[in-house]
Amino acid sequence: MRTPSVVAAAMGTTVVALVAALLFGGAVDDSVLPGIPSPGAVTEWTLPALTALANVLGVLTVGLTVTAAFLLPGDGTSVAAHGWQLLRRTTWLALGWALTCAALVMFTVSDILGVPPGQLSRQSVLSFAFSISQGQALLTQIGLALAVVILSRSGVSRGTAAVTAGLALVALLPPALTGHSAGAGDHQLAVTSLALHVAAASLWVGGLAGLLTVRRHRRFSDTAERYSRLALACFGATAISGTANAIVRLGQWDALWTSRYGVLVLLKVLALALAGVIGAVHRSRTLPALRAGAPWAFLRLAAGELAVLGAAIGLAVALSRSPTPVVEPDQPDPLVELLGFDQPGPLTAARLFAGFLPDMFFLTVVAAGILAYLAGVRRLHRAGHAWPMSRTASWIGGLLLLGAITCLGVAKYAYVLFSVHMVQHMVLSMVVPLLLVGGAPVTLALRALKRPSDPQVRGAREWLLLALHSRVFRLLSHPLVALGIYVVSLYGLYMGDLLGTLMRYHLGHLAMLVHFVLAGYLLFWVLIGIDPGRRRVHPALLTVVHFLAMVAHAFFGFVLLQSTTVIAADWYTAVHPAWASSLLTDQHLGAGLAWAFGELPAVAVMLLLVRQWIRSDEREQARLDRAADRAEASGEEDDLARYNAFLARASQETGNFSRGGRD
Repeated sequence: MRTPSVVAAAMGTTVVALVAALLFGGAVDDSVLPGIPSPGAVTEWTLPALTALANVLGVLTVGLTVTAAFLLPGDGTSVAAHGWQLLRRTTWLALGWALTCAALVMFTVSDILGVPPGQLSRQSVLSFAFSISQGQALLTQIGLALAVVILSRSGVSRGTAAVTAGLALVALLPPALTGHSAGAGDHQLAVTSLALHVAAASLWVGGLAGLLTVRRHRRFSDTAERYSRLALACFGATAISGTANAIVRLGQWDALWTSRYGVLVLLKVLALALAGVIGAVHRSRTLPALRAGAPWAFLRLAAGELAVLGAAIGLAVALSRSPTPVVEPDQPDPLVELLGFDQPGPLTAARLFAGFLPDMFFLTVVAAGILAYLAGVRRLHRAGHAWPMSRTASWIGGLLLLGAITCLGVAKYAYVLFSVHMVQHMVLSMVVPLLLVGGAPVTLALRALKRPSDPQVRGAREWLLLALHSRVFRLLSHPLVALGIYVVSLYGLYMGDLLGTLMRYHLGHLAMLVHFVLAGYLLFWVLIGIDPGRRRVHPALLTVVHFLAMVAHAFFGFVLLQSTTVIAADWYTAVHPAWASSLLTDQHLGAGLAWAFGELPAVAVMLLLVRQWIRSDEREQARLDRAADRAEASGEEDDLARYNAFLARASQETGNFSRGGRD
């Protein structure tokens, strides 16, 4: 059985599952209702077919690039021969992906307007592509796919291959941010859970396809073992994110068996569970057989798993086209559509801390970060090495605070009140980063991660070291650059009228919160971090940098406090609660909180820097004392003695010159 035939069989199951699910779920209806325009049968059938084809091509693109960059052994800094072949195949897959997405633009317009494709005007297609979120998502996907085409032909560097793989994975996500999830209530959970679901499933399915392509590699057993660890993580992420997304779309549990949409969800769950069972068999039986020299043991089982996953892709596409059992109101609340939840009631401590607004992205970051950290600590303890409890507490505390400030009731009020948003900003950019930096995660990772048995394989530890020693990171970790990122982002967000734009889009809001954490982490890591990779800068200079950050932060609060212009007026006017104070009063409250809030973290950092400064001077003095002791014991002059002699000679020569001038 050859790889092309296996892929063709998997695509066949995708088509069969897609057609059956479309018919069963009611996504394709040939009847024409009076007064409602219909795009015709061509669009009704071609649109889901093109969507499935785009998904398959995108998944294969991700799988082949990930296999080339991360799973296969390399050749020094370059990918090996099999990796080069995968990148060449990626070029044509990504090009086909871009062309399919271009066709999707036209058929999506046909579906929305209810006009057959041949009757569409060029203006309507261009307007959809550049003005409507669905069109913009497809246009972004086309651009990213073409970038993958270019990068896959740009060379054989393993770093370039890694960038290509990351770009291909990102290219899968734009359509996931539109459609059912983006338009549903609780879209904080729906959108991010769907994006995580798509990313994890694509790595799982695409990695398996890439593995089948290189099964004749001499170190295939090691490659399969690395993929097995990746597939296990992706299976868990796919199951959890899929469950969260299904809860939002189904609305209630009984819809799982009382609606056709729910039946399709059950079938998809069954397909993923079956694929998970096959993966477990791989780990228990196939991997030992491969290590024993029986490569044929992998093919048939992998072909079956790929066929099952292909059917799951078909079901997923049909679900995206099928009506959900959630009943839409005749007159939807525009505020709910804008926020994703009902407007919160008057602000109380109970509502602020006891409410819940789950966001799958931050929940995943918190859970994965804590589990990975504890696994690293456990590995060190099993090897007989100690790890300070204070660092573990600092890291876990930082992540728990991150989850609380982004997923509890405070996150709801941060959408509608500028003052609460400012508190969220200050916590995410100052307190959370301080705690995370105190956990020394890079040090733990470098000590806990194992080196691959094959020196030509780059594991997580090797990629981390490459990132720490890269020119980009050296630039970003310069104290003045880190300060500039922190300060410019603070002023640019609020003084540059950017806040309102980011608040209107879930992805923009998510990117803003992530930037708060990363910008703060970078600055405090440069100032007080203990991880390797930091520049060796004297604490005196770091103290000056921190003082400049304090001044910039205080001046920002002062300017905001004196301002009479409402920031992001369009957004806050649309969502401002009737029970709240005026927009300007709330903004001044937020400015006062920003001015006062930063004092405690700033003082704590300043004390740590002064402590480092004192310790640095003590270490330097101790070094000079040891040098003097060695010089006295050996009868030689030390550096200090030579320096004093130099000063004495210089003083004597100056005195002689002065006397000679008088004479």
